[in-house]
Amino acid sequence: MTGKKIGVYAGSFDPPTNGHLWMISKAAKIFDKLIVAIGINSDKKYAFSVENRVRMLKSITKGMENIEVTSFKDMFLVDFAKKEGANFIVRGIRDLKDFEYEKSIRSVNEDIEAVILTVFLMPPSKLSAVSSSLVKGLVGNKNWENIVSKYVPGAVLTELRLHHIDTGGSGAFSGNE
Repeated sequence: MTGKKIGVYAGSFDPPTNGHLWMISKAAKIFDKLIVAIGINSDKKYAFSVENRVRMLKSITKGMENIEVTSFKDMFLVDFAKKEGANFIVRGIRDLKDFEYEKSIRSVNEDIEAVILTVFLMPPSKLSAVSSSLVKGLVGNKNWENIVSKYVPGAVLTELRLHHIDTGGSGAFSGNE
């Protein structure tokens, strides 16, 4: 490992939210290099393709010089971090449930690769309820764009508009079109 502080912030980012952007902007100030990595689980169905998510993340992090956006598939995050030469994993904690889950994952990561440390960041309370699942559930409902615009960056809202299926307010969404 180099003397540089390299962090990995991973997630599905399906789609990226203002909470994700907050995490990225804060972590980018801590590390010399921050790798924003889209984790792909072959067993999971995503609303957006990997290419769409990479494009959205690159768009919302434009101007952040020390950010690299990439993806990884079917491997543990800690193994990906090691492969990339990272010495830190960045995780967000929104509530007690997140903390308990992340604490368990940190223990497993430590067993696999003890030299890679996990750093927890806690977003402001106004972002603690924001999640990709919440955003997808709102799309398609009456006035969804006004509401969702509070939870996602503009580039993501544009992508949501392009890929939303009008179902008369049931919240249905298809990001892979």
